[in-house]
Amino acid sequence: MLGGLVLGLGALGYGAFSALGFEGASAGIAAEAVLIVVVVVWTGSYLLRVVTGRMTFMEQRRRYRQVYDQVTDAELQARFDALSEAEQQALLAQLEAESAAGSEDAR
Repeated sequence: MLGGLVLGLGALGYGAFSALGFEGASAGIAAEAVLIVVVVVWTGSYLLRVVTGRMTFMEQRRRYRQVYDQVTDAELQARFDALSEAEQQALLAQLEAESAAGSEDAR
């Protein structure tokens, strides 16, 4: 499909350069030169997005993760706030104990 599109663009370029007064091979060479420039710029922009990490999928994933973290944090905070004071203190004590046990295991 992409090859057909490039072929079509080449034909359009040839027609356009012929209409502008280029003759035969000159119109073909001019259309080919424009097509090569387009492909090189397109490939260069793709490589730039790869190197900078700005590819579409990566951006979508980054945005999704940011929103997911915000929603999750808000939901966890709401659940914590719904607990009684005693349940909150018990949960915090349990987390501190697990954290201390985890740091001892890491040694």
